[in-house]
Amino acid sequence: MKKNSGTHKVRRGVLGTIMNLILWIFSLSCIFPIVWMIYSSLKEKRAFNADIVGLPKSPTLINYTRILSNSDYHLGASMWNSVRTSVLSIILIVAFSFIVGYILSRIHFKLNRVIYVMFLMGMLIPIHSLLVPIYVVFKKCGLSNRWFTLLLPYVSFGLPMGIFLVEGYVKTIPVSLEEAAAIDGSSFSYTLWHIIFPICKPILVTVAIIQVFSCWNEFSFALVLIKDVGLQTVPLALTQFKGQFASDYPKQMAAMLITMSPIVILYFVFSKQIIKGMVAGAVKG
Repeated sequence: MKKNSGTHKVRRGVLGTIMNLILWIFSLSCIFPIVWMIYSSLKEKRAFNADIVGLPKSPTLINYTRILSNSDYHLGASMWNSVRTSVLSIILIVAFSFIVGYILSRIHFKLNRVIYVMFLMGMLIPIHSLLVPIYVVFKKCGLSNRWFTLLLPYVSFGLPMGIFLVEGYVKTIPVSLEEAAAIDGSSFSYTLWHIIFPICKPILVTVAIIQVFSCWNEFSFALVLIKDVGLQTVPLALTQFKGQFASDYPKQMAAMLITMSPIVILYFVFSKQIIKGMVAGAVKG
């Protein structure tokens, strides 16, 4: 028996070592591209073309200074446009997702399920299949190439996922909580915003996390609906570092790191809330 238990422990130890090794390999495969992008941005174009993977022999910040000092790149304006569009879109998506999700979960009326299914269909329709009709409608209505142009498609395509998550989360909240608040004299609006809303914060954080990456990285609508250089978002601004016949990859990587910085800072500042929101969304959503 002792011999068998010892053999079993050895096998478990070997299996655990193999699993840890596999996880380390996967982790390094995810981390290395970012590390490679960081030290490659410290190379000049000629040095990068001579040795793509190797470390820079003479690191330089020339790519960053060229990007930040050259007003033709409009990188600062593009980042401001992305920040403004993303923040306003997330606020609207979270607010409407909470209100609509609560109504569809708690208030039962004739077209309740029909409206819910119509919202869910928004997750099934490919965005690229609607680019042409949306462009035509925006062009006819004079809505294209404005500072608020991208808010409309971002909010419209962000609502289905948000409503789906909030509606499922609200169902887990006991109705007796609202009944007790009504007995104590609480109005509907007070119960909604002061009792239910704080309880729904974890799932609303999850919705915001999903949408912040979606809005910041969105390219298709920005490419089709925005023509003015001063209104371009970050994904469009990065395309100017790619030439027709050759690309300055170190400069492009430096620009990517600059545009990534707000999202990275946001993640580290709100890392605890993000983890809580994702766990709550996975369990209750």
